[in-house]
Amino acid sequence: MTTITIAVTGSISAYKAADIISELGKLGHDVTVLMTEAAQQFITPLTLQVLSKNPVHTSVMAEDRPEVVNHIDLAKQTELFLVAPATADTIARLAQGRANDIISAVALALPSSVKKMIAPAMNTMMYDNLLTQANIKTLEKVGFKEIEPRVALLACGDLGKGALATVDDIISAVQANLLD
Repeated sequence: MTTITIAVTGSISAYKAADIISELGKLGHDVTVLMTEAAQQFITPLTLQVLSKNPVHTSVMAEDRPEVVNHIDLAKQTELFLVAPATADTIARLAQGRANDIISAVALALPSSVKKMIAPAMNTMMYDNLLTQANIKTLEKVGFKEIEPRVALLACGDLGKGALATVDDIISAVQANLLD
């Protein structure tokens, strides 16, 4: 059983994290969930807690167990780190090495041996923006693998590349990465 930490960020596609978590659990993986404040506006931590069968972590300042530093302990337990959906903001924070929320703090503390993946989800113009593309390239240089978004009719009404990859494609990419 692999310990997978899934980081859920504030995209309309955050609701799909429920299916991703459920499928990973069915495959026998132990899933830990991290959520940004914005993600909690789209789906509740309770939903993801029930599906993952683990506590959901929403704050870098929450230190429930005095014997450990939470974000460091979570990073040490992680074998594969997946950000799905990955917003432009989270991608930028990860590329800058920031640690101002639970997701970026855990990401920064990950041992180098941990497999890391992002599944971007955003408007086409945001995804194609040179800054976002530079941030993705920066993350690739430090070991992140991108699960590319798909072309679809987006929530804003635009048609283009930026929709979160399908749940099946994300699960397949995770499984393939675990075999590498």
